[in-house]
Amino acid sequence: MDEIDAHGSAQPEAAFGDTLPSRPEAGPVAPTAQPPDWVMPMVRKIIWRVVIVVLLVTALLIMATQARSLLSMLFVALFFGIAMEPAVNHLHMKRGMKRGAATGLVFVLSAAFLITLTFIMIPGLINVAGEMSTTLKSAIPKINDQFNTDFPTSKTDPAFATAEQNVKDWIQNNASDIMGFAGSTVGLIFQFFTIAMFAFYFAADAPRIRRAVLRKFQPAQQQRLGWAWDTAIEQTGGYLYSRLLLMLINGGLFFFVMLLVGVDWKISLPMSIFEGFVAEFIPAIGTYIGAAVPIVITWGIQGLTAAAILLIWTLIYQQLENYFLSPKISARTMEINGGIAFGSAMAGGAIGGPMLAFMSLPIAALVTSFLKNFSRRYPLAYFSPYDGDYTEADEQEMIESRPQASRDTAAATD
Repeated sequence: MDEIDAHGSAQPEAAFGDTLPSRPEAGPVAPTAQPPDWVMPMVRKIIWRVVIVVLLVTALLIMATQARSLLSMLFVALFFGIAMEPAVNHLHMKRGMKRGAATGLVFVLSAAFLITLTFIMIPGLINVAGEMSTTLKSAIPKINDQFNTDFPTSKTDPAFATAEQNVKDWIQNNASDIMGFAGSTVGLIFQFFTIAMFAFYFAADAPRIRRAVLRKFQPAQQQRLGWAWDTAIEQTGGYLYSRLLLMLINGGLFFFVMLLVGVDWKISLPMSIFEGFVAEFIPAIGTYIGAAVPIVITWGIQGLTAAAILLIWTLIYQQLENYFLSPKISARTMEINGGIAFGSAMAGGAIGGPMLAFMSLPIAALVTSFLKNFSRRYPLAYFSPYDGDYTEADEQEMIESRPQASRDTAAATD
């Protein structure tokens, strides 16, 4: 049994009847540290701000999804506005034209160029289809004899009548889709004029837009940002115009070679434009894709010898462009790393199709130029023995050719 202590409370016993020691009296409870009065209001304010930011971002994403067509048109218009700005600046600053008039002149010339290409390409493709159809008709008997096939060779052939009826049935079954295509064509025309209007605005009001953006930054940041902005546009414009000039040279020479091998000019002209455009604006594989299509068409129309001559000319011209024309024409413009150019073209094609694949190269040039000129750079202090023949003299020449680098260095030293 438990023993009774002097206070009359029972004392607990151990297993063998020994009295356990009494429990010590509990000391005073230490006070709990309380947060300052401003903590909870601050936490509530942060939580509400996070909630508001999340709601705003969600609303903006929903609005952007609903207005993605307009945003894509604005993006394309901004691209063409930036592309026109170097020419507008030249006419405005060097030729004394008013900026509105200079923008209008560049805009009209660009639109005329695009419309001319369109009216050349569409009839040209029709002529190509006609020539290939005629060639195919004469080649079908040979194909049937060689491979033991039964392709129709004339309109009296029962197989031809069956194929014609299949085409009529397809047109009847897909009449709604054809009408939808016609409606989409009207929509494309509307998008074209919308893009043209915004592109004109971006090019004409570029100084006002630039000033509005720069006013959002501190004066020291305005200097670096403004200089990088102007340099990036100049270099990107020079790159784009050098590509256009190389396209004209490449396509023009290719056109004369196609005429020499006997291809009609109605077919040679659109195929030469296609070859020059694809070869100059799609990196790496563009040269082979641009030349392959006209060579195959020439093979079908004029034979293997004419196609071989065209292939040999393509290989010769590629060497002339790589080692002579391109370094001379692009001497004062920026060059893009081949990996960056190829990757940007693939990414643009995957995201936005052929249109964005074409635009991705100038966009990559603009972004690369801006980052190169805006980011802070310092003179190279270590010269690795694996760098080849790059010496301190080369580094000094690089610094002298880039005045912003010296200003960045001076600012960092101060």
